Amino acid sequence: MKRIFITGIGASLLLTTASFMTHLSGVVKWDQFNSAVAQYPQKPQALKLFLAAEKQVLTKNQQGKQKVTWQALKDKAIVKPGDILRYTLTGENTSDRPLKNLTLNQPISRGMVYVLKSAHFTGNTKITYSIDGGRSFVENPTIKVSLPNGNVETKSAPASAYTHLRFYTPIVAAKTTLKATYQIQVR
Repeated sequence: MKRIFITGIGASLLLTTASFMTHLSGVVKWDQFNSAVAQYPQKPQALKLFLAAEKQVLTKNQQGKQKVTWQALKDKAIVKPGDILRYTLTGENTSDRPLKNLTLNQPISRGMVYVLKSAHFTGNTKITYSIDGGRSFVENPTIKVSLPNGNVETKSAPASAYTHLRFYTPIVAAKTTLKATYQIQVR
């Protein structure tokens, strides 16, 4: 009898405490807490990025002069060795504030070779390159080459050594769009 009485008092204290807590300001009910976590609103992204790819098409005009045009690559596009592709990375600052220290890294896919000096970016941007899988970036990558006489010489890295490009801009004004382009060749 005492056990049932103590259990009954414990249950009634628990119910009284629970109903009292729901009336206090700043205290969230457990069922509201769970739904609040599930419904946490996402902040809109300040920077929207778009990546587009195009294939270089070479034609000759009536005078026999070569003309370069670019054809958009769509789903399951077919490219073959020797084809040159141009990637366009567009970044749009949709916020009302400037973005600071924007860094965009672009890997060069396996089976592709970067076309040297093809990277361009609108605005005040620094372009650097990696030849070590993206661990370090420099403006002019170099490699060490052993000469037949045993000396070691530093040379510019070949295009086939490039693994990543990095575009860095110190500030992106509010409501503006930036554009970066670079070319790769299919091996």
